[in-house]
Amino acid sequence: MVQIVTIETSSLGDRSYLAHDAEVAVVVDPQRDIDRVQALAAELGVRVSHVLETHVHNDYVTGGLELAQATDATYVLPAGSDVEFEHTSVADGAVLEVGGMRVRVLHTPGHTHHHVSYVLADTGGGVRAVFTGGSMLYGATGRTDLVSPDDTVALSHAQYRSVRRLAAELPDEAAVMPTHGFGSFCSATPTSGDASTIGEQARVNPALTLAEQDYVDTLLAGLDAYPAYYAHMGPINRRGAAPVDLSPPEPVEPAELRRRIEAGEWVVDLRDRTAFAAGHLAGSLGFELSINFVTYLGWLYRYGTPLTLIGETPEQVAEARRELVRIGIDEIAGAATGDIETLADGRPLRSYPVTDFAGLAKAREQGPVQVLDARRNDERARGYVAGSQHIPLHELADRIDEVPRGEVWVYCGSGYRASIAASVLDGPGRHVVLINDSYDAANAAGLEDERPTEGPSASTRRSPR
Repeated sequence: MVQIVTIETSSLGDRSYLAHDAEVAVVVDPQRDIDRVQALAAELGVRVSHVLETHVHNDYVTGGLELAQATDATYVLPAGSDVEFEHTSVADGAVLEVGGMRVRVLHTPGHTHHHVSYVLADTGGGVRAVFTGGSMLYGATGRTDLVSPDDTVALSHAQYRSVRRLAAELPDEAAVMPTHGFGSFCSATPTSGDASTIGEQARVNPALTLAEQDYVDTLLAGLDAYPAYYAHMGPINRRGAAPVDLSPPEPVEPAELRRRIEAGEWVVDLRDRTAFAAGHLAGSLGFELSINFVTYLGWLYRYGTPLTLIGETPEQVAEARRELVRIGIDEIAGAATGDIETLADGRPLRSYPVTDFAGLAKAREQGPVQVLDARRNDERARGYVAGSQHIPLHELADRIDEVPRGEVWVYCGSGYRASIAASVLDGPGRHVVLINDSYDAANAAGLEDERPTEGPSASTRRSPR
């Protein structure tokens, strides 16, 4: 009996899969930290014989090469992947026989030119599932603008035809197993649900319910900014990532922490956003270790800059390190743990107040308030706090001089990005107030101006994170 186990990486909005027949297994699109896959295989008592990639990934560093080497498995990539290491290349129609499983390759370009999907059947021919990577997602499709602006329109049309091919060639009951789409910026429009079938997608997926040009127009309208670290992922994956290192970073003493901050290095505080606001080292950056941590740190971080972590415990630092290696940030210059007062080494901590949208409404009753919106363009287009200045978080470091001196209140969709923006802004000459609240509360507080602003049309992409 063929079984499929899902391995979630919720911080990146991705899934990997292990399919097995109780003896041998195939692994699809594994993440960099392969110890999770190895532990699962050991628990199931199965041997990994094949590692499959649906495409060369743009949103994370794959663990496929190292996993294949560690398990002596066959490493399979689509033809045209243009990688620099030995592997087995497969093209449309290829079939892999793996124990009691049969894997058929379907070329499904769109997310990339070389993208394939893998149809999983038992040896009797019964189709169980299709691993769709960045092709057919749940109620959406993978974005098509990651290869080149010149290719985006052609790839959008290809994506439409690929999803239609999957629906035409596979039975309605086949499970759809995408890699992206659970908050990933690799999805072109929002996804919905945690499981689906080909038959269900025929009813809800825009590539299967819209005419081709309507689908393409909708997809293109939904393409907004994506994390800057994506530019590093493809080259690393084509070159072949070094073996993953999850060892603890070297400890850093308080005096050295201060030296690194003063030298302009990145010193990142992993604590809760409200704890950071209550007291932090001057010049440090607050990136709360939560589901959004790696996306936004990777988006703002300049690769190669020395990076030191501050955490409450060694376990918190270890979790952050695991997240960072998934996007190729391997070199951690060190870490400091413990009470923030101790780490301050006698120097005064900086702090700023935390409030909500009701607090902003009350403050406005007393007079004008400078407000900064740190959300993306597509969110801004659907409504914003009247009179607020708009600088998306990922542009703030380069546009910080546009933010007036003095008091500034910062908001986003949930408070998470606003907390990062507040830490970037916090310093001499500015008095930051963090609005740690869901944007839905802005309207209830009578603050929202729903008129559209300049920028992309109000097409939704995904829930603010």
